[in-house]
Amino acid sequence: MRRLFPSPLSPADLEDREWGLDELAGLYAYPHEEAAAGRPWLRANMVSSLDGAAHHEGRSQPLSSAADMRIFGTLRGLADAVVVGAETVRQEGYRPARAREAFAARRTALGQGPAPAIAVVSAGLDLDFSLPLFTSPLVQTLVLTGSEAPADRVAAARAAGAEVVVAGEGRGVDAARVPGLLAERGLIRLLTEGGPRLLGQFASARVLDEMCLSLAPVVATGTAPRIMAGPPLAVPERFALGSVLEEGGFLFTSYRRVAAEG
Repeated sequence: MRRLFPSPLSPADLEDREWGLDELAGLYAYPHEEAAAGRPWLRANMVSSLDGAAHHEGRSQPLSSAADMRIFGTLRGLADAVVVGAETVRQEGYRPARAREAFAARRTALGQGPAPAIAVVSAGLDLDFSLPLFTSPLVQTLVLTGSEAPADRVAAARAAGAEVVVAGEGRGVDAARVPGLLAERGLIRLLTEGGPRLLGQFASARVLDEMCLSLAPVVATGTAPRIMAGPPLAVPERFALGSVLEEGGFLFTSYRRVAAEG
């Protein structure tokens, strides 16, 4: 892996070598000033093929690589909570986040729990609440839904051990409310892994602070969606390049939202 940005670059940056988890954690550390002020910071992590596919035949794994998975694990190791849509939970077979020794000291120093909580966004709660994600997580799983979600499904979620958080009027979730509701529970460093509809909702609500995008050197074609699918923004929101790593033709980028003037 080589670092291509930001500059200036040192000879060590350009050396093609495997980065340690401490190095990756330093590069992807959440902004200290936001955490110190208790403000949530919502980061997204997605992978895309060269032709813009967010997955191949419903799963992101065919677009991934060993380096992509190291970064994936690092981003999880830094987060207070991982926010994910119900369809992604079903398609990817989500399991509870696990504690990792490599991040234990860093998490303890920041006052974090042993692993990030998983926060599932779902309107209909069409989820299998018998799965370990709900029944035996290391950190209690949250389910974010609307005030008119099916009562029997709300009861099933609670019976399984999940915390149900009302994050919208009607059946749906108001994406703009999600970061604040999680922050109220002490979950400040937020990571969303999609899918495209949820990520599009966060972007349309203008609450997405950072985009970590892995660009895979493959072409998938097919009918897979883009990494975001949501209501269009009246004016496209601008992000600034923060970093670029490269390994085996994969580009691992991070972009931070540019604050609006005034």
